[in-house]
Amino acid sequence: MLRTTGRWTIILLFLTLALMGPGVFAQQQPAAAFKDTTALPEGPVGARIQSALEVLNSGSVDRIKRFLNEDCEKKFRDMVPIDDHISVLLGFLRDTGGVDFYSIRTYAPPRPDETVAIIKDRILGNWWGITFRFGETPAMLVAALGMDPARTPVGISERPLSEKEAIDEIRTLMAGLHKKDWFSGTVLIAKGADVLLTDFAGEASKAFHVPNNIDTKFNLGSMNKMFTATAVARLVEAGKLSFDDPISKYIDETWLPKAVTNTITIRHLITHTSGLGSYFNETYDKSSRALFRRLDDYKPLIKDDKPAFTPGTRFQYSNTGLFLLGVVIEKVTGEDYFDHIRKAIYTPAGMTNSDSYEMDYPVENLAIGYIPDWQSPYKWQNNLYKHVIKGGPAGGGFSTVKDLHRFALALLSGKLVSPKMRELMWTDFKGADYGYGFGISHGPGGKIVGHSGGFSGINSQLDIYVDSGTIVAVMSNIDNGASPLAVKIGQILARVKAR
Repeated sequence: MLRTTGRWTIILLFLTLALMGPGVFAQQQPAAAFKDTTALPEGPVGARIQSALEVLNSGSVDRIKRFLNEDCEKKFRDMVPIDDHISVLLGFLRDTGGVDFYSIRTYAPPRPDETVAIIKDRILGNWWGITFRFGETPAMLVAALGMDPARTPVGISERPLSEKEAIDEIRTLMAGLHKKDWFSGTVLIAKGADVLLTDFAGEASKAFHVPNNIDTKFNLGSMNKMFTATAVARLVEAGKLSFDDPISKYIDETWLPKAVTNTITIRHLITHTSGLGSYFNETYDKSSRALFRRLDDYKPLIKDDKPAFTPGTRFQYSNTGLFLLGVVIEKVTGEDYFDHIRKAIYTPAGMTNSDSYEMDYPVENLAIGYIPDWQSPYKWQNNLYKHVIKGGPAGGGFSTVKDLHRFALALLSGKLVSPKMRELMWTDFKGADYGYGFGISHGPGGKIVGHSGGFSGINSQLDIYVDSGTIVAVMSNIDNGASPLAVKIGQILARVKAR
């Protein structure tokens, strides 16, 4: 399973889920002309789609194996080990509660090599499109699968709500999720400083059956990038560095050669346009997590990175790039990165339960992350041996929904950066729905800024609805447990109309 961080799209390609690309989850896809036909095609194509839907709803290892052997091309089947196919499909069933077929969607202009089935999931009621590519006739075996959020079918609409009705509907939604034992985490919805709803469920420790509460600390994943970017913006406003400074001014050759750092600016790092990649590489996979605590400890993971393209020419989400901003902060301030973030971000925002806690210490009220594991007698595995032992500039710290609310308020009030700087940070830089350390999207609820974070056993999201002042924070210690819920909450809130 390939897992990256950032914007929430699920792509099932060669039955591999790629979760959390850059930015925040898009509330609605770009407009496109389409037509829905509410019947399966006749012949082998319809039979393959029907078989795939049965597999998605089956929860059966034997049924998955039969689908792979009877309905799929060998190249597709052999792209990943059989156990990975099974893990992904069983995980998808847990995430959705199963799906129901609605239509076959065709587009203008046509997409001749693709067949798109529109489905609705049973947990949150979200619409998805399964994109099929088939092999040669007459067998028409499945050659590739993809899954993305889909636009609501034409003619299906939901009535407008008052704010109170929307919050009541979300409460009902949460009660249903609790009953199904789907959600493990915390939720906070606010209108400015006024908290409209909080909710929590699940266990912070499955080993000791310790329940989550509203103050439980959850792993942020990539959401730390917002704190790092805001700290850099503060230094720019203080005149201590410039977005156009080459990073060679602050990062020496023990990190990267000057031939690389001379071509990359602070702006490239903060907007993910440097071309650098991710330090979650083969060296990291083969190393003890205990080796990585201070920023300097990451040098062996970063020293061989080089831009995949000319810096500034396009967007490529980069953990290495945002991490190096932490190195810049240390050089400019003469302070330890973690000390500076406490002083520059957490303290002025009033974030008393946020930090990059070390996972081998007994931190109070901190949730352990869990990944569904069909091969385990316990049905879960924890993520303690997968993630960093201490988070850093690019992600992996901890916070609470209350602290994320405080962070959002501090940004909106101008306490952390000026309104002019905030506007720059919240403006799409390269048409990639990303600004300066913040994801950006537009939907029925207006402009949304924030960030999501994901890794094995980790999923959190902060959405700031700029036009309405609504703030939604969702944190979870289970794979994919936060972002789809945040999307659903956003869809309900988008139905609130002024009366």
